[in-house]
Amino acid sequence: MKKILPIILVSFITVAGSAQTFDHEKLDRYFETLATNDKLMGSITLANDGKIIYQKAFGFADIDQQIPLSPDSRFRIGSITKMFTSALIFKAIEEGKIKLDQKIDTYFPEIENSETISISQLMNHRSGIHSFTSDPDYLTWHTAPKSRKSLYSIIIEGGSDFDPDSKADYSNSNYVLLTWILEDIYGDDYANLLSKHITTPLKLENTYIGKKTSSDDKEAFSYKYTGEWTKEADTDMSIPLGAGAIVSTTGDLTNFIEGLFTGKIISPSSLELMLEMKDNFGRGMFRIPFYDKFSYGHTGGIDEFKSMLSYFPDKKFSLAMCVNGSVIDPNQAAIAALSAYFGKDYEIPEFKNISLSSEELDQYPGIYSSPNFPLKITITKENKTLIGQATGQPSFSLQAEGDHIFSFSRAGLTLIFNPENDEMTLKQGPGEYILKRNNE
Repeated sequence: MKKILPIILVSFITVAGSAQTFDHEKLDRYFETLATNDKLMGSITLANDGKIIYQKAFGFADIDQQIPLSPDSRFRIGSITKMFTSALIFKAIEEGKIKLDQKIDTYFPEIENSETISISQLMNHRSGIHSFTSDPDYLTWHTAPKSRKSLYSIIIEGGSDFDPDSKADYSNSNYVLLTWILEDIYGDDYANLLSKHITTPLKLENTYIGKKTSSDDKEAFSYKYTGEWTKEADTDMSIPLGAGAIVSTTGDLTNFIEGLFTGKIISPSSLELMLEMKDNFGRGMFRIPFYDKFSYGHTGGIDEFKSMLSYFPDKKFSLAMCVNGSVIDPNQAAIAALSAYFGKDYEIPEFKNISLSSEELDQYPGIYSSPNFPLKITITKENKTLIGQATGQPSFSLQAEGDHIFSFSRAGLTLIFNPENDEMTLKQGPGEYILKRNNE
């Protein structure tokens, strides 16, 4: 559901080595190291030609009840749901119920520019329809149920961000509207359509539209790290719908994408249209580079869940990873797993365990700003952890790295404090900014 750009793994370097045999024990140690150091919790499956060749779960599904994750653990997969929705749309096209170039004003006349927006443009994010999950107040209401009428009103009020087909920009609103189109043309709800056309034929017994997370259903909770893992509140699944409401396992996800690419859901010609890229957007799919190879798939983010699913057609190889708690960027773990499979070197990380007392952290909180930086950064303290939050953005936990140095590795962000001068240096990528603390 969150606005997540395609993952760029690695590109333009040749991969050497054999993909058929790799060091399973080293990869086990890699994930165990991340879990032991409270850096990552989740599950991963690698499959070749429909057969699982590696599977690992690490961390906890429910920390309160001390329930460890297992390969059978079910995760909210966020925007990977869009791949399922896209496949259902192409199924409807094959059945003659709708057309790819059909305009959406028949279904949604109140939507701005609906008379010129096509179903195809919803699918590849070229509609211009504003994404309601980008609104500053979204996180104030996302845990409460929303009726179709109420959510539709929010999308209407969001209006348009650009002229249809003038560019591409990721919008969850597009796939909520596609959900309702499917329900209207079939006269059935999305959950039943998912079961009838995808999960039952492919025997995906652990894949369904989520409700409130429950350990009794082998479902994992998601967690934010603030010196300790803190359970995150659930998004109500009446909101993401076909944009991000599916729950699944990593094993089911590899079976889904293998079935998609081998003609078990839609025809090869429909798949070709699904993979057709324009401005790096396919129709429910992205093209993801890894060295000299390319896979196709999608990423997902909802609550504190992060997920990714990709398929290398020439190798008939798939990767699915679902994470329910992360301090590091999960993309780095995906790179390690792919490196192991394709015979590329990777390192098992070593982590500094710097622990500061609550009193030592008292010198940092405040609101930092600069005329040269567009956002204000608010620094607060929770337990023995510093928390950062940029204007209009979700909060994030900071990891102590050294003398007055803190990082948020998932975003490649480093903050260097100078408490005596009420200053903070922010480094991210090539950018470096000095922000001043407001003591008023």
